[in-house]
Amino acid sequence: MDRTLVFVYGTLKRDFPNYGLIEDLIRSGDASFVAAGRTATRLPLVVGPWGIPFLLPIPGSGRRVSGELFAVSACGLGRIDYLEGIGRGHYERLPVAVVPNSSGGEDGEEDDAAEAVEAEAYYAHRTYAAEMWRRSGEKGLRVYLEKDALGYVRPKDRQRDTTFLGQIQIFLASGED
Repeated sequence: MDRTLVFVYGTLKRDFPNYGLIEDLIRSGDASFVAAGRTATRLPLVVGPWGIPFLLPIPGSGRRVSGELFAVSACGLGRIDYLEGIGRGHYERLPVAVVPNSSGGEDGEEDDAAEAVEAEAYYAHRTYAAEMWRRSGEKGLRVYLEKDALGYVRPKDRQRDTTFLGQIQIFLASGED
C-alpha cells in the first residue's frame, strides 16, 4: 500500500491535543508510527494565535525541529489535510528532510549515522509565513512542548467572530504574544 511519510511537530504528536486524529488513523490502518526525528536543516518553529504551532518554510533560519514521523495512507493524508486547512490557505503540505532517531527516542539528540528521509510537513502558508517569523522576533523553538500546548485552543472552542486567517492577521498586527 502506498504511504507518505508525514513529519508532525506540534498538536498531532503523541500526547498532544490533535493526536486523536492520528490514533483514529492508526486504528483504521491508515497510519503507523515510524520514528521520532529532527529536520535535517534548520527551520523556524513558532507559536501563533490560539497556541497553534507553525513550521515556517524559511530554510536556514530557526533550529532543527524535533517531531515524529508517521507513514500515512492517501485517505489518512486527506483527513490531516482537512484538519490543517490545506484547501483554505491555512497551511501548505511541503517536502521536508528528516533524520530519524536511531533509538526511536524523543530526545532529539544528533544522530550522525542516520540518513535523512524525505517526508512531508505542514508549513504555515507562504502568504503569512515571513511575517510570522518577523512577529516572533526571528526566534524559533526546537520543539513544541507540553507547556506550549497549554495555550492551544481547539477549533471547536475558538471565537466564531473571526476566521483562522483573520485571527492570523490580528495576531501579526498586534505585536504581542
